[in-house]
Amino acid sequence: MDDTEAVLRQFSIVAVVGLSRDPAKAAHSVAAGLKAAGFRIVPVNPEAQELLGEPAFPSLSAIPFPVELVLVFRPARFAPAIAEQAVAIGAKALWLQQGIYNSEARRIAKQAGLQYVEDRCAGVERALYGIVKRERT
Repeated sequence: MDDTEAVLRQFSIVAVVGLSRDPAKAAHSVAAGLKAAGFRIVPVNPEAQELLGEPAFPSLSAIPFPVELVLVFRPARFAPAIAEQAVAIGAKALWLQQGIYNSEARRIAKQAGLQYVEDRCAGVERALYGIVKRERT
């Protein structure tokens, strides 16, 4: 099983760092697609109160419940700090969206035992593998 498939099948609670208010941007539409497929989306955007019908948080550390996967839609230069925050909150995986690479973020995540994906689109990968989450009871 590909790492991207494993991460998407294993984890359902996704903090989306940099989730955009603009529906035309991938930083909005990918998260919307994941939500429609049954993932629990946790928006992380300090300039928003609510996104995709969910309360938004200013940072990963402000989220008051466990997050499994941190999906990053921020420039690569921010990735190491986000990786450190993901480790600090006990996330299980870090995913840098398509077009984002950062060797330092990779080192931080891997050293802490997080599963790591970079330069892949979570929306495309979810569709490719036909992953749909069932509602948790």
